[in-house]
Amino acid sequence: MKLSIVIINWNDKEVLRGCLQSIFKETREIEFEVIISDNGSKDDTLDFVRQNYPQAVIVENKANLGFARGNNSGIAVAKGEYILILNPDTIILDRAFDKWIPWADRHPEAGVFGCMVLNPDRTLQESARPFPSIKRYWIAALYLRSLAFLSPIFYSDTYTGWKGMSEREIDWQSGCCILFRASALREVHGFDARFFYHYEEVDLCFRIYKAGYKILYTPDVWIIHLGGQSVKRQPLRFLLETYRSRYKYFHKHYGLAGAKRCKTVTCTDLWIRRLGYGVLSAVSRNTDFKRRIELYKVAIRWNSELILEKFISSGEEPEMRLDALEVTNQERG
Repeated sequence: MKLSIVIINWNDKEVLRGCLQSIFKETREIEFEVIISDNGSKDDTLDFVRQNYPQAVIVENKANLGFARGNNSGIAVAKGEYILILNPDTIILDRAFDKWIPWADRHPEAGVFGCMVLNPDRTLQESARPFPSIKRYWIAALYLRSLAFLSPIFYSDTYTGWKGMSEREIDWQSGCCILFRASALREVHGFDARFFYHYEEVDLCFRIYKAGYKILYTPDVWIIHLGGQSVKRQPLRFLLETYRSRYKYFHKHYGLAGAKRCKTVTCTDLWIRRLGYGVLSAVSRNTDFKRRIELYKVAIRWNSELILEKFISSGEEPEMRLDALEVTNQERG
C-alpha cells in the first residue's frame, strides 16, 4: 500500500461527502486506502460511508477523542508507506495525490510534506508556518511582522513575503492536510495525546524535525480547505482549547519558565487586540467588533486567572460559563 488517508470525523457528513468524492475522483495512479476515524458522531455519517464507500476502513472511537488521539486511532491501522492526515472539510484538486507521492519519493531526506492549501475562493491559506517561540509571539503581538522583510530573523507566526509559490523547507504544515513518511511518523510514536485541539501537528513536526528529518513544501499539490466546520459550532470553547494546548506545548519543550513567558505574551497580545477593536467599535456600527471584544474579555480573564503550575499538574483552570456567550471565531489569524 502506497498511501493511507486518515480522515478524522465528528458529525461531518455534509463536508465529508465532498471530500471522499474528490479523493476517489482525483486519485488514479497510486494504491491508496481511506480510513475514517470517527470521534463518536451522532449523525448518520458512518451509514453514508458504508453505503457509498464500502472500501473505506472505519475506526469507531465511540467518543470525541480530539484531533491527536482520534488520528492516532486511524494511524494504528494504516498500511501505507505514506500516511496523510486530512480534514473532512477539504476538496482534492488536480490529481493532487498522484503528484504528491512521486514528489515525496524523490525526497528521502524528508519525513513530512506540506502542500498548497486554498480557501474556497482559491485564495491562499497560510498552511506552512515557522515553529512558535516566545520571540516570534512578541513580534506578532506587537504587530512587527513587517520587519521580516529586512531579515528572516524577524519571522513571527508566518513566513512574511512568501506567497507559497515555491518549494522550500518549512517548520510545520497545518493539520488539515499533512503528509508523513510512515516510518518517520512511527519513529516518534505519532501525535502526542495530551493535545486535544491545536498544536498537535506543530509538536509532531517539531519532534520529527529533531529526529533529523526535513519538512518540505511543494506548491504543485493543491487542496481546498473549507475551514473550521466543527470549530464554528463552539468557537469560544475551541479558542480556549487552543490556549490550553499552547501552554502544554511550551511546557513540554521549554519547561514551566517557557510556559510562563508564553502566558505573558499571550495576555499582552489579547489586551492589544481588545483595545484595537474597542477603538474600531467606537467609530463603526459593525456588530462583529463588539462580538470580538466580548471574546477578548473572556479570553483575557481566562488566561489571566490561569495558574500554570496547577494547570500543568492537574488540569485545574478558571471556572467560567461559556454557554451564554455567542461569539465568532473570526479574529484568529
